[in-house]
Amino acid sequence: MSSVIRKLSIGNDYRNCMNYVVGQKVLKTYTIHLIKKNKDGEIQIFIEHDNGEIYLWKSVNVTMPFSVEYNINF
Repeated sequence: MSSVIRKLSIGNDYRNCMNYVVGQKVLKTYTIHLIKKNKDGEIQIFIEHDNGEIYLWKSVNVTMPFSVEYNINF
């Protein structure tokens, strides 16, 4: 089963963690395009430039505490 990740929160304390949401503007001319979880558990964040190019921006190791929210379509 494949699930689409909507939001990633990184840190020990949920209220004070870093949050990344698909569609969120970052670095002035980029938008978070995709948040993907690999088979080894690593999370990758891909960003899209205004010109349409997509880049791997961040990787989160499985040893880092994080919380994931998935898209739910009813």
